[in-house]
Amino acid sequence: MSSFISALGGLRANQSWIDVIGNNLANTNTPGFKSSRALFSDLLSVTLRSGTAPEGNLGGVNPLQVGLGVQLSSIDRNLAQGALNVTGRTLDLALLGNGYFAVDDGKETLYTRVGSFGLDAEGNMVDQRTGYRVLSASGQTFQIDTTAVLPPQITSQIGFTGNLPAVVTGPLAEVLTSSSSFSEGTAATTTGSLQGPFTIPVGETWTMELIVNGGAPEEVSIVGSGSMTAQQIADEITNQTDHVVATVSPSQEIVLTSDKSGLGSTIAVNAGDPSFDLKSLLGLVDFVQGTETTGTGATDLNDLSTNLSDYVVGDTINLSGTDVDGTPVVASFEYGVDGTTIDELVAFIDAEFAQATAAFNPTTGQIDLTSSVTGDSELSLSLLDGTGQAGQTDWAQHAFAVTTNGAGPDEVVTSVEVFDSAGTSHVLTGTYTRQDDGSWNLVVSVAASEGTMLSDTIAGITFNEDGSIQTPTSGDVVVQFGTLSAQTISLDLGTAGQFDGLTQFGNPASVVSDFQDGYGAGELVNMTVQANGEIEGFFTNGQSQILGDFGVATFANALGLEEAGDNYLRESPNSGARVLGAAQASKAGDVVGGAIEGSNVDTAEEFVHLIQAQRGFQANARVVTVQDELLAEVVNII
Repeated sequence: MSSFISALGGLRANQSWIDVIGNNLANTNTPGFKSSRALFSDLLSVTLRSGTAPEGNLGGVNPLQVGLGVQLSSIDRNLAQGALNVTGRTLDLALLGNGYFAVDDGKETLYTRVGSFGLDAEGNMVDQRTGYRVLSASGQTFQIDTTAVLPPQITSQIGFTGNLPAVVTGPLAEVLTSSSSFSEGTAATTTGSLQGPFTIPVGETWTMELIVNGGAPEEVSIVGSGSMTAQQIADEITNQTDHVVATVSPSQEIVLTSDKSGLGSTIAVNAGDPSFDLKSLLGLVDFVQGTETTGTGATDLNDLSTNLSDYVVGDTINLSGTDVDGTPVVASFEYGVDGTTIDELVAFIDAEFAQATAAFNPTTGQIDLTSSVTGDSELSLSLLDGTGQAGQTDWAQHAFAVTTNGAGPDEVVTSVEVFDSAGTSHVLTGTYTRQDDGSWNLVVSVAASEGTMLSDTIAGITFNEDGSIQTPTSGDVVVQFGTLSAQTISLDLGTAGQFDGLTQFGNPASVVSDFQDGYGAGELVNMTVQANGEIEGFFTNGQSQILGDFGVATFANALGLEEAGDNYLRESPNSGARVLGAAQASKAGDVVGGAIEGSNVDTAEEFVHLIQAQRGFQANARVVTVQDELLAEVVNII
């Protein structure tokens, strides 16, 4: 008859399991719902025979027992994470990981995974389903004033970053340089290999052709008179040519010398009629060229390769030009009186220009005329020989041209919005100006209609060779806006030796103000909830501020919490005391704004369990039916 009791227990247990499954399926779409499971255990058994140990020749026997059925031993929750449903509503919150939001119903604290929160008419943060007030990380209810105004903050610091160009385009002094070097040269000279006197039969004409300094060919013809001295022939050559002088060496050879010196000085000798060739008669070579070396300051002007004819005492070299400011410069260098060398000519030029300096460069052999001041310049210079004099030089080959254009200082301009004590915005302009020594000055200015700079300059900003800032790295400026009190603003240019502020690389200028700590008054326009549960408010002045925070409670045994309805849980003796704090702390999970956690019920799994429970119930019902039929047979025996 115990089968009745066992079957009855089985019916009750499977019915309870069906109740649990039904509840799970009913809450498939309940936000934050955690599914439950039912666990069974067997009841006490009736012992018909106890087990015995082996003894002597007899073996041991096992206990003989009959079970008395089944009972429901446990119903516990599945705390697995539910899927997040994005709502886009700011104060809809979900939790990733462990933890529960805490709310106060006025009597006790309840806990929930469903963060459908909002503000009531008084700005209290409440659960919109019930009106229960939400607790912060400190365990207190809190309010958010959506009409509050964030007061202005005066600007006290400005930070700068970016590049000041290392390539110097100003300030530059204008430089004029002679277009070619002043070279000291020797004339092309050729000496015949045969000695005079020379025999040219009477009546015969002997010829040769000379090309001097690359000019037109010139024919030389000597009409014979028998035996002729070397001097007679030399005189004929000199008379018949324009740019060569023929002389006689002590040993009576003919010597031809160009009237020009340097590399431009050449003599080419071409033979005449083979039977009457003057070139062969004199033993002259085909071609000779003069030599040329860079002159020195001591080089005489008559020794220049561009000298066409020697100067004599009293010959003049006329200077004409303009000084840096456009003042005309007109003067005459008198050879033999003011000097005869390059250095003396340069010293004369230098004395005539009040705003420029003349110098001879021994490396290049050129004369430089450099402005004494930086910036745009009217500087000019030309040299020209006096008319009708013996001495002449090809000054066109030494024409002065600008090799460095004068330029004003490099400037880099940036601007930044700042705020006064009343929250009114103003624009400060920072102008970085490169100095003659390569350092930079920063001058801060403000429109006259807005204020007055009482202190505006940070001078001598320098950089290391690697482009990092050297000194100074900061400074103060003082500005007064209208009738307000003077306002001191600290300027941060970076860290010495680092690249976190201003730099000086070869890149173009890119200086900007990346930070200023002031702002005007602002009204709250938006809120968002961070992962740590903090409520961040955004204001119309671009500022943000933490307005409050949501507390997250954790328990040593979250399965020990009791369900209180409305998706709430309460503490029980076996849950352990709550630990209420910020999200992401200890075991607390992340807060996800704009989402609600869905139910974690697995519908397919629940239907499988439902089939199992149904079959279990049917089997136990069949046991009752069979036992009833057996009892009927017993009654019919009588």
